[in-house]
Amino acid sequence: MPLPDWARAHGGPLFAAEIRSQPEDFQVTEELGYALSGDGEHDFLWIEKTGANTEWVGRQLARHAAVPAKDVGYSGLKDRHAVTRQWFSIPRWHAPHWQALDLEGVRVLEVQRHQKKLRRGAHKANAFRIVLRGTNLSGHAAALDQRLQLIREQGVPNYFGEQRFGRAGNNLELADVFAAGKRLPRHKRSIAISTMRSLIFNEQLDERVRAGTWNQVSAGDKANLDGTNSVFAVEAVDDDLLRRCEALDIHPAGELIGDGSTHGPDAWLAALAKARVEPGTRSLRLRVGDLEWDITDDAVELSFRLGRGAFATAVLRELATVEDASRRIAHSPAAQPPG
Repeated sequence: MPLPDWARAHGGPLFAAEIRSQPEDFQVTEELGYALSGDGEHDFLWIEKTGANTEWVGRQLARHAAVPAKDVGYSGLKDRHAVTRQWFSIPRWHAPHWQALDLEGVRVLEVQRHQKKLRRGAHKANAFRIVLRGTNLSGHAAALDQRLQLIREQGVPNYFGEQRFGRAGNNLELADVFAAGKRLPRHKRSIAISTMRSLIFNEQLDERVRAGTWNQVSAGDKANLDGTNSVFAVEAVDDDLLRRCEALDIHPAGELIGDGSTHGPDAWLAALAKARVEPGTRSLRLRVGDLEWDITDDAVELSFRLGRGAFATAVLRELATVEDASRRIAHSPAAQPPG
């Protein structure tokens, strides 16, 4: 099921490019955001993985440590067709020898201890290094410099990325099946609910981008404090609020639909109400931190930081029409990556 072409804030794509033609072209480094205690019942492993699925790595770590897979913790699912660095936590019940771990595409860079299991969504941010590959890209250098400067100063619309909706938008069909009342396994039920909320949020954001208000706070909005989960109601807009919004200290927030919501397909809203899904919020604007770039004739190399829950594709779509080479590579008969 094709996805809508949601509105862009800074103009149409400047060129066509390819990402992930090799894992090194897409690198993600997790930033935990808090110090580890140095003692406790959990080993924290700082792992670099290449071409491997986070859940697969977690299962192999559990097997090596002789613990149930459910007791292995990680903060987020990192891209498979990439070089990623992230933390895993594993109970120390059997004092596993981590230097003996031998997994294809996996390196243990550091081992520490901590008192608590690593929970989902516990990290603060992700740092990205992404290479867009194309032809005659230096011919777009002036326009690219201008566009990237705008992104650095103004951020981008905080869309959920297309991977949230499955290959070719197939998760939308799962959402419809769930809304029709079919009982689903817990994992698929979670995907269906996430898909519903993400699509409706993107539709709300699309309307704000088209209206030119995605980066402005108005009376009646909710606002999100940058880099936190703090949200407050905007009763009136004064000079201080305008200044803080312009400085990207606060952002307008949109609704993540749930029980009691009124915007969205009736069947979806009814399903979310029946499932007692709590409504939430998400920032409409995404700050792109520490943005740097280098342009050559056949590549644009980008580095930047995004808060947790943000998608790098929200940044890339403001620059180019991007084809993900990993989809082609994954269907090659010779491609058999772990996971």
